[in-house]
Amino acid sequence: MGLDLNLLVPLDALLQERSVTRAAQRLGLSQPTVSAALARLRRHFGDELLTRVGNAYELTPLAERLAEHTTHALGSADRVFQTRPDFDPTSLQREFTLVMTDMQLATFGRTLAALVRDAAPGVRLRFQHSAPHMLRHVREQLRIVDGMVLPQGLVANVPSIDLYGDRWVCVVSSDAATPAPPTLDELAAHPWVLPYHEPTMAFSPLHGLHTRGIEPRVEMAVENFLTMPFLVAGTDRVGVVPERAARLFPADSGTVVVELPFRLGHLAESLWWHPIHDRDPAHMWLRKAAAEAGRLVAADSQQRY
Repeated sequence: MGLDLNLLVPLDALLQERSVTRAAQRLGLSQPTVSAALARLRRHFGDELLTRVGNAYELTPLAERLAEHTTHALGSADRVFQTRPDFDPTSLQREFTLVMTDMQLATFGRTLAALVRDAAPGVRLRFQHSAPHMLRHVREQLRIVDGMVLPQGLVANVPSIDLYGDRWVCVVSSDAATPAPPTLDELAAHPWVLPYHEPTMAFSPLHGLHTRGIEPRVEMAVENFLTMPFLVAGTDRVGVVPERAARLFPADSGTVVVELPFRLGHLAESLWWHPIHDRDPAHMWLRKAAAEAGRLVAADSQQRY
């Protein structure tokens, strides 16, 4: 059965508002009009979409899946009709969604936001936090966001640009640090805090440890970097973070970076996007802004370090 594409707008409103009344108010339409649209949508999908639970409505499992697709579809349609022969970022009205870690947001994301604000005041950036389920399904995730900041080596066959470099470092509690670097046996004896630790995920610090016969006893696995001082200070734990994250720790965090008898490994942070964005003028502009933000982050690091 064919479907009037004009129903995409009320579908999105219904899924977002979870109420015929609120969806009608949002769209500036009458309630009977939106009710009729919902009836047609239910027939098309063979699903209730909205089901009453007590005094409220909830989305059915199908509607939950549709919610992401409708928002993305409407965004794509908006970009089609916003396209002009000569691209001008100062007149752009658009939201870009980027996925990155807390540390990347505090460094690269902050720098990118400043560039975007100056060049395109009508652009809004939405930052989402990296999570393991996103990293396991990067290509699928890239279909519903504008880009992900990830180190090289985690993704293949997806377009990307290099942003800046970093390196892994170990942090320990200030009161546990010694003048001499810890030995391999000492490192193996301590409990570890590792970010984004999953058996199926390539994690270069672990590779550096394994090649030296160290199998770290992972006591905590976390999905961020900037909370590391709260987990390490005053304990015997060893934490692993990018050096840029350690530079963001407060001076009184109770942690210090310790030099090791070997290198944990380097990071090459990159922006990744789905090929559907390749020829989008606005996305091309965003990628140029991201490359400039990466250059500024790298230059700032060289000056301070």
